[in-house]
Formats: sequence, structure tokens, C-alpha cells
Amino acid sequence: MAAAIVANQVNDVEKNKVQYSKVSLLLENCILPAEKLSPSPSQLDGLDPEAERELRILGCELIQTSGILLRLPQVAMATGQVLFQRFFYSKSFVRQPMEIVAMACVTLASKIEEAPRRIRDVINVFHHIKQVRSGKNIQPLILDQNYINLKNQVIKAERRVLKELGFCVHVKHPHKDHGMKTTDYLNVSALTRWI
Repeated sequence: MAAAIVANQVNDVEKNKVQYSKVSLLLENCILPAEKLSPSPSQLDGLDPEAERELRILGCELIQTSGILLRLPQVAMATGQVLFQRFFYSKSFVRQPMEIVAMACVTLASKIEEAPRRIRDVINVFHHIKQVRSGKNIQPLILDQNYINLKNQVIKAERRVLKELGFCVHVKHPHKDHGMKTTDYLNVSALTRWI
């Protein structure tokens, strides 16, 4: 009986496969194929693998630090980092500004995880991080034409990330399952203590 139910579920999954611009929306295909990993678009544009690795690390550090300053939940920061990594496995660091894409990923992830932050706040936080890292005196961001241009770039980058990922922005984090198992274990151990 159980085997028949599992077979029916597998058949239902096969029937319900939906193709949106060559993007299959299934969790079974969340691992990148080898042809996407090597050589990456950045390497095809002449960026050496070590520099690409450093840019990926820097982007994730910026997303994590900005998320902390914006008081985002950790799951939103992790989602932003996953979106950032996915985007740069299909686009090149040479052709896309890393910092702008990182801002867009933070903004997008905050919306996905239902903790939205204004683009102005994200830009201010990135400006603050840049000043702290460079050792400059912290100055407030001036709301001039440069700020308006930067804001428009972040909005366009957010759209570009969505388009490049085929609007498939669901991220299943492994620590969510681990946390649920830990909670279940603690609940069971608390119950058995009193029995």
C-alpha cells in the first residue's frame, strides 16, 4: 500500500512539472550541473578562479554584515547569499558590479523572507560598511543625483537577478531542517523526562 502511494506521488510530480523559460521548478534540481561550475562565466571573461573565489567570499561577507546591521533574520541573510551565488554562476563578475548585485540580493531576500527593508536603508548600510572597511571617518550619505542613480541601479539589479534566476527564488536551507530535528529531539526528551 505504501509503495503504491509513493509511486502515485512520483507520478504526480512528473505530471506537475512546469517549465518557465527553461527553468524547471523542482527541488530535485537544486544542485548546479558541472558545466555551470567550470568554467564559470567570470572565468570565460578572463577572471582567474582565485579572484572569483575572493569576490564570492567578499559578496557573502557584505550580505552577512549588512543583514546584521539591518537586523534581518539569519534566514534572510542566508537566502541573500544563495541568490548572490546562483546569480554569479550564470553571469560574470567582470560584467556585473558585485556590490550593486549584493545590495539587490539583500533587498530581494528581505522581501522573500517577509522582513522587507527599504532600498534606502540597504544603500545606507552598504555605504557605512564601505567607510568602516576603508578606515574613513563615517559620513552620512548625501541624497543627491549620485544616490538616485545608485538606487536605480539597485532596482535594475534586483530585476536582473529575478530574471536571471527565472523568478525561481525559493531557497530550502539545510539548517531549517536541522533546527526542526533539534526542536523535535528536545521536545521528545522533555516529554520522556516527565513520564
